[in-house]
Amino acid sequence: MNDKKLILVVDDNAENLKVLGSILKLNGLSPAFAQNGIKALHSVKKKLPELILLDVMMPEMDGFEVCRQLKQDSRAREVPVIFLTAKTEKEDVIQGLELGAVDYVTKPFNSKELMTRVNTHLELKSAKEELKQALATKDKFFSIIAHDLANIFNTSLGSSNLLTGADEQFDGEERKEFLLLIHKSLEKGYGLLKNLLEWSRSQTGRIQVIAATLQLKNIVDQNIALLENNAKAKNITLFSSVEKTFVLADENILHTIIRNLLSNAIKFTPKGGKIEISATTVEEGLVEISISDTGVGIKPENLDKLFRIDVSLSTRGTEREEGTGLGLILCKEFVEKSGGTIGAESEPGKGSRFYFRIPSQ
Repeated sequence: MNDKKLILVVDDNAENLKVLGSILKLNGLSPAFAQNGIKALHSVKKKLPELILLDVMMPEMDGFEVCRQLKQDSRAREVPVIFLTAKTEKEDVIQGLELGAVDYVTKPFNSKELMTRVNTHLELKSAKEELKQALATKDKFFSIIAHDLANIFNTSLGSSNLLTGADEQFDGEERKEFLLLIHKSLEKGYGLLKNLLEWSRSQTGRIQVIAATLQLKNIVDQNIALLENNAKAKNITLFSSVEKTFVLADENILHTIIRNLLSNAIKFTPKGGKIEISATTVEEGLVEISISDTGVGIKPENLDKLFRIDVSLSTRGTEREEGTGLGLILCKEFVEKSGGTIGAESEPGKGSRFYFRIPSQ
């Protein structure tokens, strides 16, 4: 797999493309080429580069116009543009910067100067993306606290106020219903609090992954027992086909992953449905653990949003259960910390399958 950063070089001079391509390759970058502005815009639509080196003086469409169109494209506007030009007039520099370019490099190229500028703006872009992710993380955190914890306390306080009201008279069955509502609310709050604490520790780097050889069946059975009442409340059959399988993972982290994926499946499976957890060796040293359900399924356009903190995706369960999406985000972080990968496949109305792969022993 090629993980080198893609740099698009746009110049109508073939010799310049050759020189720039050689400099970039020597410095561990992957160059792509376009000999005019139209081809450059087409290339960006096909695959977004990390940075663009853009010649100013080109026939038909000059570099300024290319830059103007790039900055009007929501996908491409954050890609840094460095102009390449033999012109050094102050007005041209100002015009390029006003259009959104981040820098200028003049011809003939000095490879050291060029790479210093390229690396600087690649680092700035990376830092900007990290900051954006951090802000999204903060926003997600506060939205969860503000919305979900408020709902939990409102439900519990409202029910308890009715029960303790001096003028209210309830029979035994009515009191039981109110107590059950309070219990469910607090149970949800406890689960949310656990996820928030685990996620917070993960974000601040305070989670230590201590991998050990674990019997997967034991972990799965414990979590099925933990969530069995939740499944019974919806008349859902929850079962495991996991046999003797050993994995190399942190026990607490593995419990958290399986608990959240099972909880998610219960939430989106209607009454009378089925959920199965299974495991299979997919290749040497790797086990795939699957949680399959007969639930409502997931829209295709939402599949790639499931594990993203920067996208707000909240869907009510089959019994109007509310959620934050934090559980799946936490699963992704924990699976990756365990040296694995996670994914999902689904069809609306035909159920879903969440799966993750971790090292086997």
